[in-house]
Amino acid sequence: MTRPAQSALVLDGSEVKLRLMAERQHAKSAVHVDWVRFTCLLRNVVPSVDALFPVPGLRSDSIWDEQTRRETLGKAIACSPDCDAAPAEQAHALASSVADALGPDFKVGGEIKKGHDFYRFRWCIERNGAECGWVGFLTSGDSPRQSAQAKTIHCNLFGAACTFAIPGWNDRIASIVEGNEGVLTRCDLALDFFDGLPGGIDGIKADYMAGLLDVGGKRLKCNMVGDWCNGKARSFYHGSKEAGKQTNSYEKGHQLFGEDFGSQWLRVELRYGNKLRVLPADMLRRPADFFAGASDWHASMLLKADQIVTAEPVKCTGRLAIETVEAECVRNLKWVMNTAAPSMSAAVQYLGESDLFQLVEHQRLPGRLQKFSVAEIKRAFVSAFTRVSSVGSSSPAFA
Repeated sequence: MTRPAQSALVLDGSEVKLRLMAERQHAKSAVHVDWVRFTCLLRNVVPSVDALFPVPGLRSDSIWDEQTRRETLGKAIACSPDCDAAPAEQAHALASSVADALGPDFKVGGEIKKGHDFYRFRWCIERNGAECGWVGFLTSGDSPRQSAQAKTIHCNLFGAACTFAIPGWNDRIASIVEGNEGVLTRCDLALDFFDGLPGGIDGIKADYMAGLLDVGGKRLKCNMVGDWCNGKARSFYHGSKEAGKQTNSYEKGHQLFGEDFGSQWLRVELRYGNKLRVLPADMLRRPADFFAGASDWHASMLLKADQIVTAEPVKCTGRLAIETVEAECVRNLKWVMNTAAPSMSAAVQYLGESDLFQLVEHQRLPGRLQKFSVAEIKRAFVSAFTRVSSVGSSSPAFA
């Protein structure tokens, strides 16, 4: 593939910038929603096959010849648990409502395509013939996890859809999510400094080193990507996808216009996921409030963009996570106390310290604990041991 000419890059970047600036003025918000994903449950409805795959000549907008109609219909229903087109039809209806919410430039593709993210099929949402989102349905396997996924339909809207949608699109998508009792699974909130930010991306790194990006007194993980030695196309990540909140501060102008164009455009993009969090649909309606709620530093970035908002945090379901890891540690220690303690006692008494250490140093964590971090297990084990020992200290294993 040949690289687009510099003039083409500049033209494309300028159009994106103009769209974002127009949206900012219309919505009175400095924060732009740049990516959206949500999932809805399939409803138990009677399918209307002819509505989904019109008989040639029955409707003026029918694109089907009879052979293509039969082949596509067969693909759509082959893996349906009810052997009907209900999942495909519901996915198509959702894709159509989303396309309508985005604006008249958007439409649903004319044929079912191979799915993504373990969905077997997808309907494409297109603008000017290019895919900018999709709605997936049915699954590509029969594992327990995919069996649960088969009961859902999923919408994924890329940044291009969010950028070129007509004003008010995010309110309409929020209503679609709520109307379908959907669950928001990803929402990216972008704050653009079109003319640059004092200190630039080096200043953001300095803020991190000074502890200004700490949350709850904890230093978040960071990752630096790009040509930092020469100051081009740099990204500074902090936070974690696993925790459901990560921020990418990057030189957006370098991405859109090229590294040597001289653009100072810098973007701070907050990426929320539904891991350990419940994302409200209101995040689409009030993106600046939820951006500011991420941390004091995010709120300070909004002040630099001359916007004052009411910070709305999306709290991590940390308490539930703590209770889960502690419960697993309690189970593990009870097993040690009731089953392994006599053997452990013999090993401690009759093996030297080096032999004892050699016996255990290469052992993996029990399967129940492998999904947690070392820090989580360490904190939970102390509390779990207190609980277990207070109950079981008089048992024979502890005599």
